[in-house]
Amino acid sequence: MAAHRIERLRVHRIQIPAKAVHSHGSGDVAGIHVAILELTTDTGLTGWGEASPWPVFTGTAEGNAAALHVHLRPHLIGADPVQVERHLNTANKVIVGHPEAKAALEMALLDLTGQISGLSVCELVGGRQRDDIGMSFSVANPDFDKDLDDIAAMWADGVRIFKFKTGFADHGFDLMRCETLRTLYGDAIDIRIDYNQGLPAFDAIRRIRDLEAFRPTFVEQPVKMHERAALAEITRAVDVPIMADESVFDPIGALYGATHRIADIFSLKIMKSGGIRRALEVAAIARAAGIEVYGGCMFETGLAHTAGTHLMAAVPDLTLECEFYMASYYAEDDILVDPFPVSNGRVKVPTGPGLGVEINPDQLARYAVAEVLA
Repeated sequence: MAAHRIERLRVHRIQIPAKAVHSHGSGDVAGIHVAILELTTDTGLTGWGEASPWPVFTGTAEGNAAALHVHLRPHLIGADPVQVERHLNTANKVIVGHPEAKAALEMALLDLTGQISGLSVCELVGGRQRDDIGMSFSVANPDFDKDLDDIAAMWADGVRIFKFKTGFADHGFDLMRCETLRTLYGDAIDIRIDYNQGLPAFDAIRRIRDLEAFRPTFVEQPVKMHERAALAEITRAVDVPIMADESVFDPIGALYGATHRIADIFSLKIMKSGGIRRALEVAAIARAAGIEVYGGCMFETGLAHTAGTHLMAAVPDLTLECEFYMASYYAEDDILVDPFPVSNGRVKVPTGPGLGVEINPDQLARYAVAEVLA
């Protein structure tokens, strides 16, 4: 195998508007603001990565762009891109936190390694367990009539999984929306609930029990991320499965979560775990403890969605599918040359080397909100 060295590192900070505001228990979001990492080798290969933070959850695009450009660049220029774990260990020593920047770094390195080896990313990290994954859409528009129109359109596209963002309005509004969808679509619809930390712990059990009448598949993160003891008590008290998202970031958090049985399900996210490999470690801890996993996302372009798809393709046991809907149904536009592959409500796993997608440079320039850091 020919030697390859990283010759150039560029960071593009971009912002793509959304088709509608999405409301959550922890705030409203009206677009996608991310840092895109471009690594080029002396042999002419380019690897791409994305840092997709949410300020109320993990970090900021500005902070992650700086982490990549200022602090990680000196350790990458001239380095062998195939030595992925070595570079991630260096990143952990150089900067604390910033899991999204580390996820972007790993993504770009794996993209390059896949191009060099001829293997797709999911094959590099464990193997292709599946070729497609069911897709969930988050119902989060404060204008529920608009949401109903969108749901009907997606239903026609084959989407059957819908996750209500709850806790941003009154409890009656949440109950009404669940009842409406169950009435309209019967048992054919898979209803899920996500509070995004929006419930007060003292009232969470009562409200969740009210929702159980609509047979949700799970209820996600009802209480604040640090209220893990309360989350464990809620998990024991209600019949519907509880999923931890903000309360489980990485393998250390997963070990605590499994030991104290804070939830029945963990949400896997590349951005909060610091990359695909760390997320797979979360999945392994969950599997050993009899805890299910789900493919979550942040506010991402099709690039990060693609990396998430490779992650979930490599998870040995997956029953709860994924939520990689942003590029297709939330964002006004995307940065991929070809549309993020969704068909009949299922995300298709790319088969080409590396991530298996191509970035459109014109789209990067169109949505730039800062000078390229190069």
